Amino acid sequence: MQQIRQGEVRMAETKATLSLPDKGSVDFPIKKGSEGFDVIDISQLGSHGYFTFDPGFLATASCESKITYIDGGQGILLHRGYPIADLAEKSSYLEVCYLLLHQELPTQKQYDEFLTDIKTHTLVNEQVVNFFNGFRRDAHPMAIMCGVVGALSSFYHDAMDVSQEKDRLLAALRLISKVPTLAAMSYKYSVGLPFIYPRNDLSYAGNFLNMMFAVPAEDYKINPVIEKAMDRIFILHADHEQNASTSTVRLAGSSGANPFACIAAGIASLWGPAHGGANEACLTMLEEIGSVDRIPEFIKRSKDKNDPFRLMGFGHRVYKNFDPRATVMRETCHEVLKELKIKDPLLDVAMELEQIALKDSYFVEKKLYPNVDFYSGIIMKAIGIPTSMFTVIFALSRTVGWVAHWKEMLEQPGHKIGRPRQLYTGYSKRDYQPIKKR
Repeated sequence: MQQIRQGEVRMAETKATLSLPDKGSVDFPIKKGSEGFDVIDISQLGSHGYFTFDPGFLATASCESKITYIDGGQGILLHRGYPIADLAEKSSYLEVCYLLLHQELPTQKQYDEFLTDIKTHTLVNEQVVNFFNGFRRDAHPMAIMCGVVGALSSFYHDAMDVSQEKDRLLAALRLISKVPTLAAMSYKYSVGLPFIYPRNDLSYAGNFLNMMFAVPAEDYKINPVIEKAMDRIFILHADHEQNASTSTVRLAGSSGANPFACIAAGIASLWGPAHGGANEACLTMLEEIGSVDRIPEFIKRSKDKNDPFRLMGFGHRVYKNFDPRATVMRETCHEVLKELKIKDPLLDVAMELEQIALKDSYFVEKKLYPNVDFYSGIIMKAIGIPTSMFTVIFALSRTVGWVAHWKEMLEQPGHKIGRPRQLYTGYSKRDYQPIKKR
């Protein structure tokens, strides 16, 4: 029989055997998913006196989910089994919302009913307006969103029993419907313009654009190319498996917290520059470069390991090949720029960087392709959305993913409150000394 060294894991067909000091060999079951890596179930490891150490949870499956699958090496992103490119090109954001919530794409009747439900809840309580007056005019829109989304729990407490399916679904509908309204309000407040009420005769994306850019003094005409682009941005950011903000929502929700508080927690996590701030950072980089003639200088710097400058919007932590969302977004980006015919030096810089990244051997070999943040940032700048709103729109798009994961978690039998463990490296027990003796 092959000897098992201390700490070695041996994979078998249905179990893994771990040799522990003073414990001998211990077997742990292997769970097989429909896609991706098999998972060693170590939930009983603690009973043997050990925990695993995995900072960032990079090799830890924190849950079982049927919503989204990612294969970063192959550039695959599936929602309920459907490739993201198919959904972005053939579907609509609200269809994707239905899919994420209900596991299947809707029939026409189901879609019509879902659309009616969404439109029923687009308005927010008029007293919510008073909350905005408490923020400074120069407050970041994400700061406002953290506050007002969490505050919804004080208005819609009629459906807060998370153990009830009807309450969970109503909360989901309210969040998907109202977050665009609050997002547009946060923008209007920051620029000192009056709030625009939702219009239920418009599409989901069209309604958001109208609330963002319409003013009472004149009509706002929605450009169908921009409307389509906005809908695709929503689809491509709808969900992305167990990222930091989704995991935050799940962890908050595991305690039984109300859904509005959970989504507010997700917004706070998304606000971090290492997560949702990537497209904003991309625009900041373009501003730093400034003009096309300065690109060679910054390309040279990006290849220098000793230079702290990094090109933002290229490559992806998860996707080691290419970002499947970027393929669709690239096409949409070029459609928007062609439609608007905008003369902007930063957009010229972006397009030149794109060509270099797709052709330069350094970028090609390292697979540093333009990612979804690169293209979505360019689109939103071209549309006229300020960089401070980029992460807000990300949060708007991701709300359905957060809600779907929150809902799935609560509906799984035997779900437990999250309680990560730690490797303690502080002081051992010490005797207390009165202050006069210290």
